[in-house]
Amino acid sequence: LELSPTIGKMTVEQSQPLYLLREHIGHMITMFLLSNWQVQAQHCVWYGECGESTKVPGKKYNCNYTGPPIPLGQEGDELLTELCPGYNYGNQSLCCNVDQLRTLKGSLQLPLQFLSRCPACFFNLMNLFCELTCSPHQSQFMNATQFTPDPDPKQANKSNVVEVRYYIGQTFANAMYNACKDVQAPSSNVKALSLLCGKDAKDCNATNWIQYMFDINNGQTPFPIIPIFSDVPVSGFTPMNNKTYECTEGLEDGSGPCSCQDCAKACGPKPVPPPLPPPWTILGIDAMTVIMWISYVAFLLIFIGAVNKPRHPHNSRQFFSLYVDASCCETLGERFENAMRLLFSAWGSFCVQHPLLVILGSLIVVAASSSGLVYMRVTTDPVELWSSPSSQARQEKDYFDSHFGPFFRTEQLIITTPSNDTDMYTPYPAGLDVPFKAILKKDMLHQVLDLQLDIEGLVATYEGENVTLKDICLAPLAPYNNNCTILSVLNYFQNSHARLDHSIEDEFFVYADYHSHFLYCVSAPASLNDTTLLHDPCIGTFGGPVFPWIALGGYDGTNYNNATALVITFPVNNYLNDTVKRGKALAWEKEFIRFLKSYSNPNLTIAFSAERSIEDEIDRESNSDISTIVVSYIIMFVYISLALGHIQSLRRLLVDSKISLGIAGILIVLSSVASSLGIFSFAGVPLTLIVIEVIPFLVLAVGVDNIFIIVQTYQRDERMHNEELHQQIGRILGDVAPSMFLSSFSETLAFFLGALSNMPAVRTFSMFAGLAVFIDFLLQISCFVSLLGRVGLCERIKLSLSFLVQVAVFVGMLSFSIAVVNKVEIGLDQKLSMPDDSYVLEYFKNMSTYLHTGPPVYFVVEDGLNYSSLEGQNAVCGGVGCNNNSLVQQVYSASLISNYTTIAYTPSSWLDDYFDWVKPQSSCCRYYNNTGAFCNASVVNSSCVHCRPMTASGKQRPVGEEFMRFLPMFLSDNPNVKCGKGGHAAYSTAVDLYPDNKGVGATYFMTFHTILKESSDFIGALKMARVLADNITQSMDHRVFPYSVFYVFYEQYLTIAYDTALNLSVSLAAIFVVTTVLLGFELWSAVIVSITIAMILVNMFGVMWLWDISLNAVSLVNLVMSCGISVEFCSHIVRAFSISVKNNRVERAEEALAHMGSSVFSGITLTKFGGILILALSKSQIFQIFYFRMFLSIVLLGAAHGLIFLPVLLSYIGPSVNKAKVFASNTRYLGTERERLLNY
Repeated sequence: LELSPTIGKMTVEQSQPLYLLREHIGHMITMFLLSNWQVQAQHCVWYGECGESTKVPGKKYNCNYTGPPIPLGQEGDELLTELCPGYNYGNQSLCCNVDQLRTLKGSLQLPLQFLSRCPACFFNLMNLFCELTCSPHQSQFMNATQFTPDPDPKQANKSNVVEVRYYIGQTFANAMYNACKDVQAPSSNVKALSLLCGKDAKDCNATNWIQYMFDINNGQTPFPIIPIFSDVPVSGFTPMNNKTYECTEGLEDGSGPCSCQDCAKACGPKPVPPPLPPPWTILGIDAMTVIMWISYVAFLLIFIGAVNKPRHPHNSRQFFSLYVDASCCETLGERFENAMRLLFSAWGSFCVQHPLLVILGSLIVVAASSSGLVYMRVTTDPVELWSSPSSQARQEKDYFDSHFGPFFRTEQLIITTPSNDTDMYTPYPAGLDVPFKAILKKDMLHQVLDLQLDIEGLVATYEGENVTLKDICLAPLAPYNNNCTILSVLNYFQNSHARLDHSIEDEFFVYADYHSHFLYCVSAPASLNDTTLLHDPCIGTFGGPVFPWIALGGYDGTNYNNATALVITFPVNNYLNDTVKRGKALAWEKEFIRFLKSYSNPNLTIAFSAERSIEDEIDRESNSDISTIVVSYIIMFVYISLALGHIQSLRRLLVDSKISLGIAGILIVLSSVASSLGIFSFAGVPLTLIVIEVIPFLVLAVGVDNIFIIVQTYQRDERMHNEELHQQIGRILGDVAPSMFLSSFSETLAFFLGALSNMPAVRTFSMFAGLAVFIDFLLQISCFVSLLGRVGLCERIKLSLSFLVQVAVFVGMLSFSIAVVNKVEIGLDQKLSMPDDSYVLEYFKNMSTYLHTGPPVYFVVEDGLNYSSLEGQNAVCGGVGCNNNSLVQQVYSASLISNYTTIAYTPSSWLDDYFDWVKPQSSCCRYYNNTGAFCNASVVNSSCVHCRPMTASGKQRPVGEEFMRFLPMFLSDNPNVKCGKGGHAAYSTAVDLYPDNKGVGATYFMTFHTILKESSDFIGALKMARVLADNITQSMDHRVFPYSVFYVFYEQYLTIAYDTALNLSVSLAAIFVVTTVLLGFELWSAVIVSITIAMILVNMFGVMWLWDISLNAVSLVNLVMSCGISVEFCSHIVRAFSISVKNNRVERAEEALAHMGSSVFSGITLTKFGGILILALSKSQIFQIFYFRMFLSIVLLGAAHGLIFLPVLLSYIGPSVNKAKVFASNTRYLGTERERLLNY
């Protein structure tokens, strides 16, 4: 300023150097000040550890320190390299010492174990904590706000940092969260953040995750760390915004990008399920309906035109002298027919002449055959009933059972309440009110807990020994933890009334109680310490989590507080070959059922089921139906006795009613059934309930029909001159026995061919039925013929309807049935297998209404895969470096489109968890360096060392011998606070090790199906699981198959349409062949019989669709049986037509109907009709639907086709008369009084 006048006189050019000098000086001053500020800013916030935390016992505060960073020692360098790889702070001067690094390592063990499977995620996470703990630039982004003096007298000059603000870049926080949000926790089938965020992964975000990790309520943070998120400076602090890696990026240390399973971005586009095929329609109408309508109308037009043409009758008498005109086939047929006639005539005559010998011999044979009943074994095991030992599902079940043990037995309760109250919970200090349904009110939970504890205390008796739940239950952590697995919401409170009542409150507020604990646990069921003031664990007493979708029902979405049902499941060990242990389980289940049947609580409605329930109820159902069957037999017996006779007066009632013949007929039926059962029991073939319930009705239908044919033919016949009784009966038998033999042998062969089926129920029924029908025929032509006496004549039946109307009606029925045959439902609703009054029905109903998860499914990798090689590991695992089409990856991809694949969750993977467990950074894998024995993470011992070194090779996956060295340790390690990856609870049965732990045999990877309610859901789930397993097998070049407990029951439905078509086609083919031969090689007659039977079968499908009868093993048995019974309705009429010598087809059809129609109508239709009606009164739903409805349909359709349609069809297109048979017939009766009858 002193020079200002001079300066003021300077020119501009003269003043410029001064201006530049002033600018330069100012710049230097600015640089100096900035440098000085940076030196002051680069100081620590803390250093070292001081006093113990008063809020989190066992944790320490950091010491307040605002000096410069301090160099780290050699031991610290190793820890820093382990925890913060890639960090280089020059001279390693940091704001932390070795003690802080050790604390950091201990605190981050669980995040390390769950998140290190995605390197980018874990790198970013460690970046967050390494900067917080050790950064030499702490003061730039951290501000210690509260301090306390250190209580230790030796540290009098130090203070504790008890609260700190951590300024974090929002960009960094978002990037860290995005890299970690998809990481899976394989053992739990959930995302890792569900276990590390304090809430469900879907509710977790970047800010609340970091807030949870820095919250003292998580049990790991010793003092509050308050995160402040911003990308711009705040209050003079520059937020920490270090470089981050996306999950699709590899790290500089060579770690690869995260796998698709742990990083959605790495997966590419989400798989899209193929579109459902559009329905087949014509002009918007079902195509089959349109086609069959057109076909039906076309047929009627053609048929009307055809029937208007005059038919030219032929005179059969012209063939009397034209035997030479008979064809070779006709001659052969006549000779075959004559041979059978002579054979049966001789046999009939012998039986009448030697009745005692025949009857006694028959009794001896029947007694010998029936004696096998002492070895009779009835199978009620559902697996044996519905699954063939050679079927794929059965073989896979046996493989699973032999390698991993049988699937556990399940005892389950579904508990609801009649109350509709809603309890409103108001969170403290703020938040929206949360409604809790009535079943989740505390008093309700206490009552349910009382019930659960009562069940736990049940004591059963087996062979004089007490059996409790602890003796048989599944205890995954035994022998270290013998608590039973109980999948119940009460296990969130460790099954304790005191824990349920635990609350933090004062006279003004309830800060935390069971409401807050419940809401926390349904979000983090594996948590050992909730974030509320309660700090209670969520994990069950058995050492495992209880997932809310298993323990709750009736909620919407994931609003578990809206649950209207509690589901309590007691898994019980199952035993493959140990009958004693299995007997104990059965005894306890029996006591469990008895207790719950007698339990009463007006506030609780309980539906329950035990593993043995279905089998018990099937047994009870069978016993209850005995009375129904007995009444049905009595009605049929009374009818037979009355129908066989010709009652003239009450005085002659017992004589005329032919009660002796009725009794004989019934005894013959029962004897044939008993003989069949006995013979197969001798051979060790077990019976099924279907055999016991169906075969007597079948044999009675066939047997009574044959009895009526014999008796009524005898009643119509007149004894010829000089003909004795035995000759008359022999002649009659010679006339009718070929027809009986035709039907019986056709049925026997058809049934035996049906035994080729893979379905045990169908195969067993076919074998027993085939033999019983044939034995019945043999006894009828022997014993019954011997007992036959004089009978009266029976009136003839002659049916007359308009031919055109009949044909139109029957072809219309056929067209309709063909149109709906593909619409018949497949499957068997399990509710139908129970009696009407069964307690299991209510359980099935509630299960369908409330349950929110499907059954578990295991993808089994068969023995032979080399897990010790990288190739074998990559083909299976789902982590870094694994194949994109590995097993775990393909199942994960399938879970993304669960509505199509029915795979609900990512699979649990023992291999991926093992890789995380064995990492050198983890505290899980340790061993005693002096003995080599495993050292659990919770053990504090200086001789425990890490399994693998902290080197580049040590961080890689174990291969070769090293893989097998540590695997048994992993499978025996119980999870704990310091190591949540122990494999004992989750995987102890998932890996089948070779003897002496020399290698890995078969293994499985478990997930769950989606909710399955209807049969079609179960069938679709099995189908999709097999498709997925086949794809995995192809990509691995090693067999993988899916297994779930229901597969053995539903596999039959995958091929039942094919099996039905095959069984019925084979049966029809057998009937065609036998009919062709036994009718004397009359091919056209056999065709007509086969067409009529085929029409009956097709019409049965139409009835099944109309009457809601699904296609399954039971209905298939009935269809096979209807094929056999249809032979009875058709073959006798056709044979009578073929041997008739009337003038034309119409007269021959009338004669066939008159001679055989009455026997068929009386013998089958009326006999069965009365007995079948009684079945409608059965308590069994299976009897009502599959027996009453189907049996009634079989009889009505068979009678209608055999007695109405078939004669009409024969009158139009029946075979021409066999010239050789006409000539032989007239020759045989030439010169006798029967010649006049024939001429007449």
